[in-house]
Amino acid sequence: MRPVLYICTGLLCLASCGKKPALTDSRKTFVLSENMLKTTTTAPAETQQLRNELRFYGSITADNNKLTEVYPAVGGNVISVNVELGDYVKKGQLLATIRSAEAAGFEKELSDAENDVLVAKNNWKIAQELYAGKLNTERDVMEARSLYDKALSQLNRMKETLNIYSIRPGSIYEIRSPMNGFIIEKNINQDMLLRSDRTDNIFDIAEIDEVWAIANVNEADINQVKLGVDAYVTTLTYPDKVYSGKVDKIFNIIDPETRSMKVRVKLHNEDFLLKPQMRAGIRIAYTEDRRMITIPASALIFDKSKYFVMVFRDRYNIETRQVEIYRQVGDLAYISAGLSEGENVITANQLYIYDAIND
Repeated sequence: MRPVLYICTGLLCLASCGKKPALTDSRKTFVLSENMLKTTTTAPAETQQLRNELRFYGSITADNNKLTEVYPAVGGNVISVNVELGDYVKKGQLLATIRSAEAAGFEKELSDAENDVLVAKNNWKIAQELYAGKLNTERDVMEARSLYDKALSQLNRMKETLNIYSIRPGSIYEIRSPMNGFIIEKNINQDMLLRSDRTDNIFDIAEIDEVWAIANVNEADINQVKLGVDAYVTTLTYPDKVYSGKVDKIFNIIDPETRSMKVRVKLHNEDFLLKPQMRAGIRIAYTEDRRMITIPASALIFDKSKYFVMVFRDRYNIETRQVEIYRQVGDLAYISAGLSEGENVITANQLYIYDAIND
């Protein structure tokens, strides 16, 4: 009987050994942890109008409605310049001072007007006294009063002229800022001699809390650009910062040299980061007569020359799904295949989940 017992024991051992591979081949289902779930975000696949973008080059300019060119009212020798290019100035702030022969002429005219007023006033007083003594007529008094009024009017005119031109004693002409803003152009230096017939401006002052982005639109793309369409502007200085605006003016003139048309985009610039004459990249968006499934572009995973998304149903049910990208515009991706409307895709932590499921 012993041999039979040994054989049975051996069969039991073989049977038990044969069951072990089945335990080894079993796999655990991926489950999103509570901590990961708290930081994981999703977004639904939605059907939207298909958008496209045109890319152009252009520049930042000051708003012409908030820009003032400052010209010298008189010529002369520049004594001092109190501001530099890029400085912020307030209305009425002293920009420069000039000693001017023309200013000296204004001062002499003021002095003459003051003397004329004194003489005319004295003559009027004498005429009144003579009239009281029956030594002249009422008409003589009226003529004396008229001459006094004219002299007084001329004096007031000269005072106003000196005030407008900011003429100060010593033949000094003061150039003051007509508005709040930044000095964006400066064509004056200390000890410079300004000609009285100068026609060039010496300062440009602009408020740049709002600026313009001027795009040069290629002739072939003109029909795609409409008033009111969205525009996105970036600069070489701040490539990661995107300014949003809308096309608010189309200059319907073709530049014969560049074969392009200019369009204008108004931009808020409260932080003053955008400076006039900066070069800019300008993206102008427009819609096409077609609708497609869209998801946030941040949900896309590029691996093995293909695009994937993580479709989320619940923490126990997450699927890796290959999708076909028709077009990506800004932060939106248009999907031509692989997703249905209403399905949720993971937009944060998707790379970690993708690696955990597919490694």
